[in-house]
Amino acid sequence: MLTGKQKRFLRAEAHHLTPIFQVGKGGVNEQMLRQIEDALEARELIKVRILDNCEMDKHEVAEALAEGTNSELVQLIGLTVVLYKESTKNKRIQLPK
Repeated sequence: MLTGKQKRFLRAEAHHLTPIFQVGKGGVNEQMLRQIEDALEARELIKVRILDNCEMDKHEVAEALAEGTNSELVQLIGLTVVLYKESTKNKRIQLPK
């Protein structure tokens, strides 16, 4: 579980990132979750864009992505989800205490 200070730090780090995944009409599926897990292992912090044609509620999508990838939901702003998961091999981000 992330503290408020850690979430604030991660939001600042994610500000300059561009979304690398999109959730569209099909919603969240297993293949997408596997790809996002791989991206989280490589990058630790990613953005996911929810498209306007997505039939699920944005809060449901954000929760499904976080639970399906065992990651932390850092932020849901507009239709953009920011996810964080500490990498086991490529640790890059040092969280504040």
